[in-house]
Amino acid sequence: MGHWWYRNIVEPGKLPMLLALVSFVMSFLVTRVITRMIRAGRGPFKNVTPGGLHIHHVVPGVILVIIGGFGAIGSGSNGIGAALSAVVFGLGAGLVLDEFALILHLDDVYWSEQGRKSVEIVVVTAAVVALILGGFVPFGVNDLTPEERQSRGLVVMNAAGNFCLALVALWKGKARTALFGVIVPFVALVGAVRLARPGSPYAKRFYANRPRARARAGLRAFHHDRRWTARRRRFEEFIGGAPPPRRCVRSVTVSPGSGRRR
Repeated sequence: MGHWWYRNIVEPGKLPMLLALVSFVMSFLVTRVITRMIRAGRGPFKNVTPGGLHIHHVVPGVILVIIGGFGAIGSGSNGIGAALSAVVFGLGAGLVLDEFALILHLDDVYWSEQGRKSVEIVVVTAAVVALILGGFVPFGVNDLTPEERQSRGLVVMNAAGNFCLALVALWKGKARTALFGVIVPFVALVGAVRLARPGSPYAKRFYANRPRARARAGLRAFHHDRRWTARRRRFEEFIGGAPPPRRCVRSVTVSPGSGRRR
């Protein structure tokens, strides 16, 4: 285990990335716990509102990202400075991406339906960084044996092929498939060969004069969303909390001259 740790984490210089990933995930989880406690009115935590201005945690997150980013550039890839900068950067990135929906919509949608985008982007980011961290990156490892060089060369070729297939999947409107397909073999291939999602650039280009293909694409997208959307929402609500239930408001109209309500 110690040999694997040195060869694949320490020697390639991926220790700062590991520290950044751990601090990123912990920052997001702790932030969600605190915000849910504030929402429920439990615990000692309160919103920061100096002078009546609500300070969102994306603000200290941006400050930490700037400090960690410039600190990493100035300290190089090794040493205690790089490790500390990675931790600071991960903490800030967790705070920033936890309010990704606020940045996207320029509105406080943290507990709304649009706020789910923050949970989605955090989960995808953590998964991609973990896959990169655990992958067999051939750069930075010294004195490779012929067997290691061959296996890592095949991985690089596979990654290049996956990247091309991921571009096709992205063209077909499958962003998550394309993102994971860059790293995980055969995921991008599935997204590239299957029908495009309705409204994607590929569908607009090649399905414009093919009504049967458009119908099949729409039916497949409907079944896919019906199968996975509810599960994804339950997972997101488990991590980030459920949005408030929608209230049904009945409209009341008054007929002119009759004084009656409808």
